[in-house]
Amino acid sequence: MKKTIFTLVAAFVLSSVGFAQNGAFKNGDKLLNVGVGVNSYYSGGIPIGASFEVGVTDAISVGGGVDYLSYKYSSMDKFTATYIGVRGNYHFNELLKIDNDDVDLYGGLTLGYRVFSWKNTSYPGLGGSYGSGLFFGALIGGKYYFSDNIGAFLELGAIGSTNARIGVAFKF
Repeated sequence: MKKTIFTLVAAFVLSSVGFAQNGAFKNGDKLLNVGVGVNSYYSGGIPIGASFEVGVTDAISVGGGVDYLSYKYSSMDKFTATYIGVRGNYHFNELLKIDNDDVDLYGGLTLGYRVFSWKNTSYPGLGGSYGSGLFFGALIGGKYYFSDNIGAFLELGAIGSTNARIGVAFKF
């Protein structure tokens, strides 16, 4: 089974590599990702998030993102996390000579502020903003466009309240 998956992934990557130096990302592109986390760093809840970026070169995009998670532990106890930050990504298509307009591989960094809010009657000492502060994140990701402007994405790394997010990608 592992050999089959590896062979399929290798075939996809190799079929995407060519000799031209363009791909699914270029200077001036406006990118919007809207997705859901497949897990949470915390005890529960479903993280949702969005990011918006603008291409400043054929390989670099900058923008911002927001991530939100809320979880109710009991009728009286609730936790909410909101991450707001700036992000920059390097798009590897040119470096890897990917000549497939449907594929966009990237990696990047995020710097922002997280706000934690607790309503906790079980442990009242936690307070209303326990854990709020600056955060730093790093990610790798990939997009596959089904049309010129709509696709799917997967990001892995420190992405707000999750370490894996999937969703819909839009390019303007």
